[in-house]
Amino acid sequence: MKNQKFIHDNFILSNKYAEELYHSYAKEMPIIDYHCHLAPADIARDRVFENTTKVWLDGDHYKWRAMRTLGIDEKYITGGASDKEKFQKWAETVPYTMRNPLYHWTQMELARYFDEHELLNGNNAERIYNETTEKLQSPDLSCRSLLTKMNVEVVCTTEDPIDTLEHHQKIAKNPFETLISTSFRPDKSIMIGNEGFLEYLSKLEKASDVSINSLQDLKDALKKRLDYFDSNGCKVSDHGLNSIPFINYTDAEVDAILKKKLKKQILTSEEIEKYESAVLQFLSEEYHKLGWVQQFHLGALRNNNKRMLAKLGPDTGWDSIADYPQAEKLSNFLNKLDSQDQLSKTIIYNLNPAHNEVMATMIGNFNDGSVKGKVQFGSGWWFLDQKDGMTKQMNALSNMGLISCFIGMLTDSRSFLSFPRHEYFRRLVCSLFGEDIENGELPNDMEWIGKIVQDICYHNAKEYFNF
Repeated sequence: MKNQKFIHDNFILSNKYAEELYHSYAKEMPIIDYHCHLAPADIARDRVFENTTKVWLDGDHYKWRAMRTLGIDEKYITGGASDKEKFQKWAETVPYTMRNPLYHWTQMELARYFDEHELLNGNNAERIYNETTEKLQSPDLSCRSLLTKMNVEVVCTTEDPIDTLEHHQKIAKNPFETLISTSFRPDKSIMIGNEGFLEYLSKLEKASDVSINSLQDLKDALKKRLDYFDSNGCKVSDHGLNSIPFINYTDAEVDAILKKKLKKQILTSEEIEKYESAVLQFLSEEYHKLGWVQQFHLGALRNNNKRMLAKLGPDTGWDSIADYPQAEKLSNFLNKLDSQDQLSKTIIYNLNPAHNEVMATMIGNFNDGSVKGKVQFGSGWWFLDQKDGMTKQMNALSNMGLISCFIGMLTDSRSFLSFPRHEYFRRLVCSLFGEDIENGELPNDMEWIGKIVQDICYHNAKEYFNF
């Protein structure tokens, strides 16, 4: 055992049943990554990354937060240090990340993409940087090849309604083994209270060729962009909201609120929520008409450190879990769509683990027998996409719903090296079932339980999204 690789064949597989489930059923399943933030421009030109820092550290605020916690200067994180110096500082950080998922992910990513099994640290950083950078110069590790290497069947990137989708169009003209699709992320058109809202509307006007002077104009502009995305193969929308807005409104009220905002007048909190409620309701009704899946990522408290936000901008590592109330407004929102027979397939992601049971029971209220797993409790998200967080999510779903209908894992990542997270998830799934078999809580029926594992890893998502 002393010479065994840390990331070995049975890594985190808890017993012989888990091992059989993983190796015989889960391991070879293709990956459907239905929500991520990969750059389609990189895929379109099949980018070859200049070095390991570019593909592995740039944009990864998980790693950045760990480095800052250890007291590493921002110069070596997002600042002006060389890429090699940044890698060195990350390598020095890795041994201190034990019991954080970064420790496992780091070693899995080095093993799966570069066949590097020595544990990364400050002493071997230069060698590993040089060797992995050299390997990255091969076409075998270009963006497209990285996806193919991990058996990725589908990727859904995330684009704003104003996006031209030019890179997706280039990919469609030169396709490869992985289907690259997009998802529609219109939050900037909803968040009327946010700074920059009016500047965003100007961009939406240009993209849609619609002058926005009223609520109907806004709907017309969004409808044009929805149709454009749909014509480019989009099947999925996505929202990153603190919580679901829901308050009673009339279209006349919301029209007046938008016009007030266009005059740069200050809105009340009630006016803001009425506008948000109306636009989200409209969008969800449109998703249903198009037959799209809608996704809601709920429960983040974003941009907490205003000093660093001003210095570095959003999505640089200053977000955390929030404790907003979720249940009542989410219920009212889903209920209104359902009562009108306009509720699309819906995935709800929860960031606050205290709300796991809330979400696991909420989805059961609107699974009406029309579609298998129509409303989904999404996989552990962001701070929860780790061993404990994913296990708690799956246990809540198992206890209060049907994990057999679960559509499984996604990366939600900006990194082309993040796909071993699907392997990590699959090993956890197999361990959950394997432990129940060993404890006598499930029968030793490998064929049937193996089928359920394969459904969770691949087949349920394949059927749900109909790519």
